[in-house]
Amino acid sequence: MRKIAIGLILTFALISCSKKGAEQKGPFLAKVGNTTITQADYEREFQALPDYAQQLFADEQGKEKFLNEVINKEILYQEALKKGLDKTPEYKRKLEEFRKLTLVSELFEKEIMSKAKVSDQEVKEYYEKNKEDFAPTTQIRASHILVKTEDEAKKVLERLKKGEKFGDIARAVSIDKGSAKNGGDLGPFSKGQMVPEFERAAANLNVGEISMPVKTQFGYHIIKVTDRKKGAVIEFEKIKDMISQRLSGEKQKEAFDQYLAELKKSYKVEINKDALSRPSAETGEKESPQAEAEQQKKAAEEQGKK
Repeated sequence: MRKIAIGLILTFALISCSKKGAEQKGPFLAKVGNTTITQADYEREFQALPDYAQQLFADEQGKEKFLNEVINKEILYQEALKKGLDKTPEYKRKLEEFRKLTLVSELFEKEIMSKAKVSDQEVKEYYEKNKEDFAPTTQIRASHILVKTEDEAKKVLERLKKGEKFGDIARAVSIDKGSAKNGGDLGPFSKGQMVPEFERAAANLNVGEISMPVKTQFGYHIIKVTDRKKGAVIEFEKIKDMISQRLSGEKQKEAFDQYLAELKKSYKVEINKDALSRPSAETGEKESPQAEAEQQKKAAEEQGKK
């Protein structure tokens, strides 16, 4: 099974097609019909493989196996041409789509990526200004009011909105009697000490903020975060690559939005909203059975006249 998987991966992952021998440089390695596979072809195909796959074909035996994969791909390519698959509408559509995507990618690389480079100084400055963001939360302290149904939880929220104190409501209605006597206080807890749904909700709350109803296996919780304790700030060297990627992404989006806005000034764009709101020809509404029957009847009559 492993050998079959590797063979399929290599056969279909080799993207570039072999060119005629006259167009290539390097020693001759093999021929498939009139097509020559040269050392340059082999190296190009080999470099397109991921690192782990290259290691599989590093020795002499592996090189011969890989050459056979290149030959197999060329055979399949020539057979596809023989069957005229390059003339089909579907192939032409895919080819045009690939052409568009490739050109758009080239344009993006030239006009956007070149303007979205992030310097080491920018990364360092961002780190210094936002150090608190890189200090992981080690403990959260929260209070909760636990009830059986969602309706009860919504009523608790209404009471809180009207100004009633969280602790008073917890003492009166919470079915978690252990925390209820302390006004709902659960004390501090670390990751993994609470059920996942509760932890996720608490992690997304700021200190003093109250959650919407949170369902767990115990019922419905209204959660209030009362404190957070943060650990040591992550060292710059451990986080700089992530910061660089974040800043680069922001720069790319900004550059792209600006570039596209400028381009739109030079291109006239019209949208036919009426056509957009109608079903397309492919997915539109089907004719009624009566209409179809009428068409079949007319077709039969026409055939009879002939």
